[in-house]
Amino acid sequence: MSTPASPTAPADAPRRARLVLTALILGALVCNINLAAANIALPDIGDAFGASQTSLNLVAVGCALGLAMSVMYLGAVADRHGRKQLLVLGLGLTMLASVFAAFSVSIEMLIAARVFTGIAAGMAYPTTLSLITALWAPGRRRTVAIALWSAVSATATVIGSVLAGVLLLWFWWGSAFLLALPIALAGFVLVIVCVPSHVSESDDAVDHIGGIISVAMIASLVLGLSTVFAPETAAFGGALLMASAVLIVLFGWRQKTARSPLYDLSVARRRLFWAPATGGLIVFGSLIGAMFVGQQFQQNILGYSTLEASLSIVPAGIGLLAVAPQSAKLVLSRGSRFTMLVGYAFVLVGFVTMLFWSENTPFWYVSIAYLAIGIGAGFAMTPASRAITESTPVRRVGMASATADLQRDLGGSIMQGVLGAILAAGFAHVFGRLIAQSGEASDISAQVTTALQSSYASALQVAEEYPQYKDQILQAAQQSLETGSIAAYAVGAIAIAIGAAVVGVFLPRHRDEIALVASYGTAPVPGEGEAPAPEGGSGAPSR
Repeated sequence: MSTPASPTAPADAPRRARLVLTALILGALVCNINLAAANIALPDIGDAFGASQTSLNLVAVGCALGLAMSVMYLGAVADRHGRKQLLVLGLGLTMLASVFAAFSVSIEMLIAARVFTGIAAGMAYPTTLSLITALWAPGRRRTVAIALWSAVSATATVIGSVLAGVLLLWFWWGSAFLLALPIALAGFVLVIVCVPSHVSESDDAVDHIGGIISVAMIASLVLGLSTVFAPETAAFGGALLMASAVLIVLFGWRQKTARSPLYDLSVARRRLFWAPATGGLIVFGSLIGAMFVGQQFQQNILGYSTLEASLSIVPAGIGLLAVAPQSAKLVLSRGSRFTMLVGYAFVLVGFVTMLFWSENTPFWYVSIAYLAIGIGAGFAMTPASRAITESTPVRRVGMASATADLQRDLGGSIMQGVLGAILAAGFAHVFGRLIAQSGEASDISAQVTTALQSSYASALQVAEEYPQYKDQILQAAQQSLETGSIAAYAVGAIAIAIGAAVVGVFLPRHRDEIALVASYGTAPVPGEGEAPAPEGGSGAPSR
């Protein structure tokens, strides 16, 4: 049974606003560090388990998958039964899930542990933005808080990769999954002590049937995209994508007919909701996808150590943090559309730069690509999150927060799955062609052929078993991975161009955006589960 909403709401920000924001940012930081931790460790994981490229893709996408498929449902549960309570539970389960992942004894156990980590994050992550929106009144302070939340959340993917790279110099691959433990513990304590409870929560019943459908819908979509391009799992992936299409239709029907829909389609149809959501999904997904493919390219083609590979993406974090204040200012002065298009321009430059990577690419050129993508993501993410929350009533802010989170989680899992699948398909195709051209194809068994085409790590294991062909296998593996990577970057660039077109065509200009937000009437309304803001003073919500 939830506690009723507080009788008063903040005039501008909660008491101890800095500590509250720190606690919420730590919660988001934990989730995003877990999303990134696997990428830098993938080559070591591949060596440890002899995993196929498809299995490595699932390890990398597992956390994002768990988060994406649960975040919509759990966001609604938090709106009804307590955002702070779900945040605390999620942080606690994150610590347990991190240990399971670190000490996995098989690739299957590791994939399952990563999905569990994502579900725990699904309890915590959506509530962080929900609480910012509920505790900070609309205006400059909320925009700055969202900008900091967005920048730190995204930068966590870089921080996670760098710290994992350092750990892997001395410890085993599982150490990368323990990074979140101390941060989760600090966030756990700080949230309990500082964050107010039961602020502007909904009295509507949770649509559990719609929630279950949404979990199956997103899971089948992400898994389908992650497996459909690999030859050995193409049929399975195709079946999942067909199932996801059916579930999308079923989910839409359920939301139209349910008494208390999980996802309010009347809000979702608003231009200031769906257009920035789509744009944010593509731009953040591209950041995750670029890092996923790039880490394998740098370690396997350029020969970087885990530390060098992680340091190469530090410019992305610098770019994200550096432009966060400018992004907030630009949103307030020029609007969401202009700011997001600036971000898209930078991200596109980053992907075009990646198209020219080769085995002789210098370190500084690699870093420039990541810097451009980081700057672009920093500009694009704040207006996307702000527009979504500004167009949604506070009592349904869990829906807005879940959608903003899906920009990262679903966008990251889709783009990581698609680019990873393109990488795997390109690798297998080129290696198969090289085998056919070698003149020795008839002497290579089907089992060895499958192993060679499975992944770079698998090809290395075959090279160790057949030392007389080691040089030829290594050369073919590098050529195949390089070609597959370039194909993935090209697909990423195309996705960015499509996202920019959506933002440019459908998001209104600044003056029209202000008028639209006013027409939505999304400020708290007395009598609808949201308390009126006091006209004076600095009241704070009760804890």
